[in-house]
Amino acid sequence: MSRTLYVSDLDGTLLSTDSRISECSAATISRLSDKGALITVATARTPATVVPLLSQTRTTPPAVVMTGCAYWLRGDECFRDPHFLPAGDLGKALDFCNRHDVQPFVYVMSDDRMSLDVYHSALRLNKAEESFYLERSNLPLKRFHLCTPAPQRAATHTMLLYAMGEEKGIRAAAEAFEACSECSVCCYPDVFNPRIWNFEVFPPGISKASAVDELKKESGADRLVVFGDSLNDLTMFAVADVAVAVGNALPEVKAAADVVIEANYTDSVARFIAEDFSE
Repeated sequence: MSRTLYVSDLDGTLLSTDSRISECSAATISRLSDKGALITVATARTPATVVPLLSQTRTTPPAVVMTGCAYWLRGDECFRDPHFLPAGDLGKALDFCNRHDVQPFVYVMSDDRMSLDVYHSALRLNKAEESFYLERSNLPLKRFHLCTPAPQRAATHTMLLYAMGEEKGIRAAAEAFEACSECSVCCYPDVFNPRIWNFEVFPPGISKASAVDELKKESGADRLVVFGDSLNDLTMFAVADVAVAVGNALPEVKAAADVVIEANYTDSVARFIAEDFSE
């Protein structure tokens, strides 16, 4: 009997326009999980926001967090199989950022593997950084340390470096670092404010694809169905047996999909899983 693993992106895919999982989708996914369906998420978000978003939705497989940098075990409330920047790469990244007047947030996993400590060494935040911080400052699984350099243990326990600012400095720092590192580097304009650019550094080889492919093997599934809307979902599409794009997905994502369903705000992901699981 075929066993399917269903993996959905969150923002723009499973989440509705209010950046929440609707009551209908939560109820549907919870009911299917109780019947044995293997349903989880793969997201760039950290557990600090994933946990409250999934609070009303029952799922059993680990969640893929931080673009595949680790799994989050919902029952045990901890990271599993975390990946860290190679020794020396954090220092190089911080040096290039400093040269181009970029001040990144450094995400360091706690000793108990249950939360993240986030360091930012600048004396003042720019407007984008301040907004980013204020939206996340009260989350229990993410502790911010402002005006504080990353501690010594960050050299071996950093999962992510994230910076935001004007295009010139962000792109220069990203390009300089990428030229001398094997880390996964992303540099892109913000979806909501294209004048702000983002720069992300993950450990080498990190992607949603590698994480969901490993999860498929671990779960004993022989079929992988994934859902997405954005460019960072394309790696998942490449390893999926069925790649599903929501109606609001980018054109490139729709073009790469096997199936295009209705937009995210219509509970389309949950409805697709319900119909597919019953077959």
